Amino acid sequence: MSPSSTSVEVEVGGRQLKLSNFDKVLYPEAGFTKGQVIDYYTRIAPVLLPHLQQRALTLKRYPNGVDGQFFYEKNCPKHRPPWIETLSVWSARNKADVNYCLIDELAALVWVANLASLELHTSLSRANDIQQPSMLVFDLDPGPPATVVECGQVALWLREVLDDLGLQAFPKTSGSKGLQIYVPLNTPVTYNETKPFAHALAKLLEQRHPKDVLSVMTKELRTGKVFIDWSQNDDSKTTVCVYSLRARPEPTVSTPVTWDEVEQVVGSGNPDDLAFRADAVLERVEAHGDLFAPLNELEQSLPASPPS
Repeated sequence: MSPSSTSVEVEVGGRQLKLSNFDKVLYPEAGFTKGQVIDYYTRIAPVLLPHLQQRALTLKRYPNGVDGQFFYEKNCPKHRPPWIETLSVWSARNKADVNYCLIDELAALVWVANLASLELHTSLSRANDIQQPSMLVFDLDPGPPATVVECGQVALWLREVLDDLGLQAFPKTSGSKGLQIYVPLNTPVTYNETKPFAHALAKLLEQRHPKDVLSVMTKELRTGKVFIDWSQNDDSKTTVCVYSLRARPEPTVSTPVTWDEVEQVVGSGNPDDLAFRADAVLERVEAHGDLFAPLNELEQSLPASPPS
């Protein structure tokens, strides 16, 4: 039996797990193995778990690595350990309940990593009220040749508007091409309020900066512009979780950044300034802690209406 096909029994937080294929390369260009994926998620767990806890999780699995076929898995696998919690959510689209995994402890996170779920996509709501988002999100997606540099400029314009509304916002990289801006709420609100609000802000920035910003998904109009995807503010949608790996050639991570770093990338014009691999993210957390901690703590109320 080759080393890549062996499995081992381990104890994690008092739970028994069988882990397999540590040597299997999941990121061929970087030579990053499944064992390194499990190691990353184990080490990042202290800051990642608070952002996963009690949130419906969609797995994005790459059993043959980032160059192979992948699949989304909303229903928590039936072969899950009996101690993995699930959340049943009615899906109008499927006309059936979806039983999502709830990943609230280290052993559960390690189990998910062992499934080669490189990406972790979470709901904006918590399990206790799936119709109440705890945050607002703006996904800034660049149309080539625009890059994260142009996203940074749009993020700064968006911050100005949010500042005028008395709302604090926190940026993170998507781990792929763009930026995502999160506004913690943690107060009673519905998607019927947050989604139109986000749409209105996207349209406002498009009106103010028509050469740079787009509020509609039309691909023909995307060239060189930044699309502000406001539609993520929906109970049926998920966004990539902070600290999640991404299925890119390198094991990049959706990484919290400071507004100073956003300003710096706009000044430098170098997209690589906001590209972080797993090892760099672990170092950043060691130095700065969880820059996204306010997403679970800060209480802000959505204004009655956005600016016009």
